[in-house]
Formats: sequence, structure tokens, C-alpha cells
Amino acid sequence: MNFWRNLQRPIMVLAPMADVTDPAFRRIVAKYGKPDVLWTEFVSADGLFSSGYDVLIKELEFTEPERPIVAQFFTSDPNMMGKAASLARQLGFDGVDINMGCPDKHIVRRGGGAHLIKCPQLAQEIIRAAQQGAGDLPVSVKTRIGWNKNELETLLPALLEPEPALITIHARTRSEMSSVPARWEHVKRAVEIRNEQRSNTFIFGNGDVTSVADGLRKVVETGCDGVMIGRAIFGNPWLFAKQPPANLPQMRLEVLVEHTKVYAELLPHKPFAIMKKHYQAYVTGWAGAKELRGKLMNAKTASAVASISRLPEWFVPPPVI
Repeated sequence: MNFWRNLQRPIMVLAPMADVTDPAFRRIVAKYGKPDVLWTEFVSADGLFSSGYDVLIKELEFTEPERPIVAQFFTSDPNMMGKAASLARQLGFDGVDINMGCPDKHIVRRGGGAHLIKCPQLAQEIIRAAQQGAGDLPVSVKTRIGWNKNELETLLPALLEPEPALITIHARTRSEMSSVPARWEHVKRAVEIRNEQRSNTFIFGNGDVTSVADGLRKVVETGCDGVMIGRAIFGNPWLFAKQPPANLPQMRLEVLVEHTKVYAELLPHKPFAIMKKHYQAYVTGWAGAKELRGKLMNAKTASAVASISRLPEWFVPPPVI
């Protein structure tokens, strides 16, 4: 059931992002411009099997239009990863992904995310545990090129050994966070290492991809099997659409209101303020946008957002260039 083999390459996917690719935003993206594959936010495997279950299980809700969809987990415990992968299979996910690249200090202190770059043997154990728990679902990995320096020559062969279905390479080190441009020559080298190992694992690249067209150029330059796009989705749920509509203020505000309504309905347990990062992106590029953003930042309910977002009758959108 390795669905990756049934997709036409190059494959374009949406990156898992904390407090972004939640069930609400995934529904909006699936409706307006679905990528080839969607990911959940990363979810703590440890938390799922403790007192955090009732909250975290809500992050794993999905709908049929989102398929194929991959559940991403993080942990430093192979046993917990195996249990999380088994749960993903029971919930009907199409694949399981292991986060080995998150640079957040709180995640790293717990031995998860990018910390596993420093522990290749443990990383292998976690992959194998996920494979056992996932059964016939494909298991993939998202990581970086190294901790403080490029370590692909040793890191990638170790990750390839258990033969995950896919490895996504974020083309920066953990210490670089997102403070320097992604270096896609390392993605090209990752493809070469994969080929030298005679591995069947797909290699995806990630980092600073601005559009699908930009991703396709990077595929040509590196030979990778696909591209994961992240921040470019902000304010643009049409990013992956084959024929995106004219990106007019009225349409952006209508989707902003719809997004907010879905968020409030599906995720009442999460802070409403999380939506504000989306408002920053939706409302930009026209006269009066700054003032409207200011009002939205003070809104506390979906109904208030809907009221604030009604454009006045005198509004004339800027010409489409």
C-alpha cells in the first residue's frame, strides 16, 4: 500500500507546520488548491498515550477530500513511535511521517525532532518501530542536512538503511533554523547518495520554495522526486491549484472568513489568536489592508471577523497585473 509509487512525479506536497496545517486549514487547502499529498501538524507520540490524548487526537481528524494524507509524529522513544504509527493505521491515514528536523528547543530537549540527527542509531530504531506499527502503510522521514554542519554523507546512509518510503531533506542545518537561504545543492547530493546506495527511497527537497513553478525548477536542478512547500501557502490556499483564480482582495477576504469559521467549529479548544498569523498573510497588498489587519487582530470571534471583513461599497480592487 505504498501510495507514493502510484503518484506521478515530480510530487508536490504541503509541509507539516505547527499551528498551521491543522484540520481547519487542511480543509480549506483541499477545497481551493489541493497538493498531491497533505500532512498533519506534527503530533507528540508521547502525548497521545498520556493525559494529552483527548486534545491531540483532534489534530488527527481529517476528511476524505484531504487524501492522500500523512500523519506526522515526533518522539525519542521507538516504542511510542510504534504505538503512534499503529494508531495512524487504525485511524485510516495513508502514511506515517517521522519528524527528525524540528529545531524547536523544547522538542530537542526531549530528544525529538532535530535531536535525532545526532543519534543515527536511535533514528533507525524509531524508523523500524514506525514501520512495524504502521503495517502496510509507508513510513517517511523529514530531517535536515545536519546539526551544526552538513552531515549528509553519514546521516543519510543511516536513514536509508531501514528503507523508508521517502526522506524529505530540509536544506539547512538545525543551528541555521531558517536564518540563511536553503542550499539546494545538498538536496542534489542527497539524491546522488540515494542512488549510490541503490535505495528505492524517494528524496524530496524543502526550503524557500516560493511556488509550484519554483519547485519544478528545483526538481530539474536536483533530480529529486518531489518538493515540499511550506511558508508560501500563507494567505494563498490556491498555491497548488492547477488554475488558480485571480487573487483579488474580495476572494481572499471571503476565504479568510470561511477559514476562521471552520477553525472555530473544529478547534474550539485552541486559542483563537492562532488565526492571526493567517490574517497577516490574507490581508496585504492593497490600500487599506493595514487598517483592516489592525481590526482583525483585535477580533475574538468568527462572527466578529466576518463583520470586519466586509469590504465597503466604495472599495475598488487594484488592477490585476
